[in-house]
Amino acid sequence: MKKRLSSLAAFALIGAAPMLSAHAAATAPKATTCPAPVPEAARCYTGEDGTGALYWIAIPKDWNRGVLVMHAHGGPETGPPKLERSAEDLKRWAVTVKTGYAWAGSTYRRGGYGVTMSAEDTERLRQIFVSHFGQPRRTLLHGQSYGAGVAAKAAELYAPAGDAKSPYDGLLLTSGVLGGGNSAYDFRLDLRVVYQYVCRNHPRPDEPQYPLWMGLPMDSKLTRAELAERVKACTGVGLPAAQRTPEQAAKLKTILSVVKIQERSLVGHLTWATWLFQDLVQKRLNGRNPFGNIGVVYSGSADDAALNAGVARYAADPQAKGALAADSQPTGRTALPTVGLHAIDDPTAFVELENSYRRIRDAAGTGDLLVQSFSNEREHSYLSDSEYPALFAALLDWIDKGEKPTPESLAQRCKSLMPRYDADGKNGCHIQPTWQPPALESRVPSRAP
Repeated sequence: MKKRLSSLAAFALIGAAPMLSAHAAATAPKATTCPAPVPEAARCYTGEDGTGALYWIAIPKDWNRGVLVMHAHGGPETGPPKLERSAEDLKRWAVTVKTGYAWAGSTYRRGGYGVTMSAEDTERLRQIFVSHFGQPRRTLLHGQSYGAGVAAKAAELYAPAGDAKSPYDGLLLTSGVLGGGNSAYDFRLDLRVVYQYVCRNHPRPDEPQYPLWMGLPMDSKLTRAELAERVKACTGVGLPAAQRTPEQAAKLKTILSVVKIQERSLVGHLTWATWLFQDLVQKRLNGRNPFGNIGVVYSGSADDAALNAGVARYAADPQAKGALAADSQPTGRTALPTVGLHAIDDPTAFVELENSYRRIRDAAGTGDLLVQSFSNEREHSYLSDSEYPALFAALLDWIDKGEKPTPESLAQRCKSLMPRYDADGKNGCHIQPTWQPPALESRVPSRAP
């Protein structure tokens, strides 16, 4: 208990959750119609966990207390929790239920950043599931995107203690934003300062000026659609390439080359660097800045000297950096067998983040419990339907039989499952067994400690 209380104190700036026992007001799971493409024979339930988090549960026919997959979703969303958010996750990962596993996913109790809070909300839902449907034979924790960081944190928060075992048996991390919020989001500050140097319209010269690390003033009326129009006006993104002016094309090339992101993700990343930064800095960190770029050397433009002399420079606040790290930085100290999959060309979560997580696990002495795999896919989170069952099955064999998978065995298992989960051959299996990610520093410039 003392350890738990000290952990809550460390995460206070981010907005930690109340104690897990405080879900007396949780509503009992209410039966509801399963959304397609969840199998028709499955049973679905919705409810509220007593702290504001909403959830969906899906249990396949003849489940008989088999395997439960607890799902930690991506984001984070910056608006209030909506049940539709969890429903979309259930639809996206309906293959979990088709495979024969029960599935449960929480919206988290509030929108906005909070890795530890989200881990606690996920564990609270697991307790609700067990109290109403019984203890599963195995419980796997699946984290996707931002949720991979949530799941990694949960695996450490709920590690075995004394005579108590972990409530989770294995960990699956897909398309993960891993390594902690400090390093994972540094590039979005880089994007803000480089974009502003090139375009000078976010904010415009005639608008109130503010430090870019704060995302956006709380009283700003700027909308996402208006920001997209500003990006379009400056760079031509949203127009066919042939319709862009030479000036627009040059500005776009500078931004993408320096920040090393894809054109298709420019507006999305800039949106995160606006409204997520607004939430993280102003609502969770009391207005203090966790991101800095003093001494960062930017390269890739037509005139790097002018760029480095002209971009805005900011120093990170040590307390803000510490609070963000305490909330989101994994320690790597988990005894759970862990399997991961990441698309090599993921436009949202850099695949290089997997290298950062590998180094954390190796430093903690738990690298032997981590098997990472990589696929030559181009989307964030939307991986092949044959790949997820292969990962789950391999993780279960590792837990139950001691058969540690390899990237090659994952690829072979996926191919063997294609007739069942990819009969039309549209998705296939894309795991590249020999591929390894470079260091994050090869993509995001290093900064002062």
